[in-house]
Amino acid sequence: QVQLVESGGDLVQPGESLKLSCVASGMTFSSYTMAWYRQRPGKKREWVAIITLGDTTNYADSVKGRFTISRDSDKKNTLYLQMDNLKPEDTGVYYCNSPRGYRTDFVPVVGEVLGWGQGTQVTVSS
Repeated sequence: QVQLVESGGDLVQPGESLKLSCVASGMTFSSYTMAWYRQRPGKKREWVAIITLGDTTNYADSVKGRFTISRDSDKKNTLYLQMDNLKPEDTGVYYCNSPRGYRTDFVPVVGEVLGWGQGTQVTVSS
């Protein structure tokens, strides 16, 4: 049974950085396209970043240039999200999952392959 566990969320001030981790058990990250999602207060869960099997990455416009997705499939089977220059609007619960597919512009299609983990809370506030 696949289990995703996200961690690394914290309360930070605007402009600071965080690095989120997603550890998977029961699967190998190198066999899946993976993505980070977030659910901001009062809003639906949204896609944030994607990394394909070929390690192509893409980002939502709201985080482009500030967030970096990566994975370490060799040893730790871990997905990362480096978040720099955080803004209050980045506040939310962050999740990882594997999208069912993606468009030619590397935007995930709706629907995920795996069950959702518990997420990790990121709060950006002064």
